Amino acid sequence: MGDYDEETAFLGQTGPYFWTTFFLLNTVFVSTGFNGLYMVFVGATPKHHCLIPDINLTEEWGNAVIPFTEVDGVVVHSQCSRYRLDVVRNLSAEGYVPGRDVNLTSLEQERCLDGWNYSKEIYHSNIVTEWDLVCDDQWRVPFASSTLFVGYLLGSLISGQLSDRYGRKKVVFISLAAQCVSVLVQSFSHSWRMFCVMFLFVGASQISIYISAFVLGTEVLSKPMRVLFTTMGAFLFYCIGYMTLPWIAYGIREWRTLLVVLSTTAVVYIPLWWFIPESPRWLITQGRVKEAEVIVRIAARKNRVEAPTVIFRTLELQGPSNSRTYTMLDILKSKKIRWITLMCLLLWMAINVGYFGLSLNTSNLSGNPYMNCFLSAAAEVPAYVVSTWLLKKCPRRALLSSFLVLGGGVLLLIQFIPETFHQVAVALEMTGKFGFTMAFSMVYIYTAELYPTVLRNVGMGMCSSAARIGSITAPYVIYLGTYNKALPYILMGSLTIASSIVNWFLPETLNKDLPETVEQMQECQGLCSGLKKKKYVENGSSLQSQQEFKSDLSTISV
Repeated sequence: MGDYDEETAFLGQTGPYFWTTFFLLNTVFVSTGFNGLYMVFVGATPKHHCLIPDINLTEEWGNAVIPFTEVDGVVVHSQCSRYRLDVVRNLSAEGYVPGRDVNLTSLEQERCLDGWNYSKEIYHSNIVTEWDLVCDDQWRVPFASSTLFVGYLLGSLISGQLSDRYGRKKVVFISLAAQCVSVLVQSFSHSWRMFCVMFLFVGASQISIYISAFVLGTEVLSKPMRVLFTTMGAFLFYCIGYMTLPWIAYGIREWRTLLVVLSTTAVVYIPLWWFIPESPRWLITQGRVKEAEVIVRIAARKNRVEAPTVIFRTLELQGPSNSRTYTMLDILKSKKIRWITLMCLLLWMAINVGYFGLSLNTSNLSGNPYMNCFLSAAAEVPAYVVSTWLLKKCPRRALLSSFLVLGGGVLLLIQFIPETFHQVAVALEMTGKFGFTMAFSMVYIYTAELYPTVLRNVGMGMCSSAARIGSITAPYVIYLGTYNKALPYILMGSLTIASSIVNWFLPETLNKDLPETVEQMQECQGLCSGLKKKKYVENGSSLQSQQEFKSDLSTISV
């Protein structure tokens, strides 16, 4: 394969074609922001206590039937138990006064046998209030959150191969339609199990949109706009959808109506089919050079430049010999790709554990949950702006490791903050969110630049699969805080610091052309780059030692 960047250099680095494609593709990411974290509201647990049926209790006993318990040093009404109603009814009928005639601590307690009474101050209706996902069934909420990320995992495994086989553009729009239908059907769920099943499809379609649109923009745009798209563009437009979500949820307090409204937003993307192009790079790898030339000529006309008579001279001579379809097995065949992929998998997993862990933890913060969600999303904006500026000038490895250390180090520091300094702990957590967001935005473009065009979607899909393992465990990592508040921060911080060390073994991609083939990929750094050539300075080296030397060289993958 020839050099695509050299063959299309006449298009320039910017222009109407690139800017139009840039903004149209970025609007697709807004939908992922809408549908990515609505579980924060749909699965939130409002204040609640046991439902007390009408059994003719006196006012004193009606107020005392719910026992008090201590939670984090604060005395509150119990959410999962009540005093035995048959005993309370008899005491009330006999005229006893609670606290004066009866010691409440001596009374036997029972579970909420008649259900729960939920506060509607914040949420009018959600899956917790509809299916009583509290107390013994509280585990169903993080499980439901995890099913979304399991869907991410499944979508990551198949979307890359589908996109490499059928085209980036087709997969983007088919995934948009699938996401719309999945969220709509989920709004009609008649049980918690159906809700979880549909969440699988929501996650699979959503990550498929993200990966395919991300790779499409990376391959269509010029080199300087590629950095802008993969940082300021893709993530900032995702953040716009994320910031808009709490305002929509604030206006629609009923979860089924909320999901219907979110699903219908996909309709606005239908006209984009006629304006977003297919990736010429992908068409070339499929041997469809003529179709790629048509797209490039349209781009030249929009940029007001003259295209040469034959654009892809080298490629046309080669013909369709490079139209081979690559799969995940090709990544396992080369030691060079295996090492790079292994380190990328660890990076993506660690970053996603921290990022989604802190994002889902916002519902546990004090204050208005809608405002907390908005502030959490808004905190990501400066991270995307700063990362865009830094990626233009600074090495990828140093940047990524620095912000991984920042995010992980802050999480390890939080556990030493006294409880009386609550605002300091929140500020540190937001600082950690900033570090993880920076790393989250950088690892996408870094990974895309490491893999060649023929394996880029497959490689990104595998890395995204590892990220999903991290995001699947994130709700349960946060849930560990119910046993020990410091444990989630220790786990996330330690994993992040370890990944920052591993990152230094990856090759640098700053100011490098995107590799088109496996042979053009760089070697990883350090010990994993293979054995170095040995020097034999002693005279009379034996034939056996020379044969061992040749055997060592034969193990190096090139």
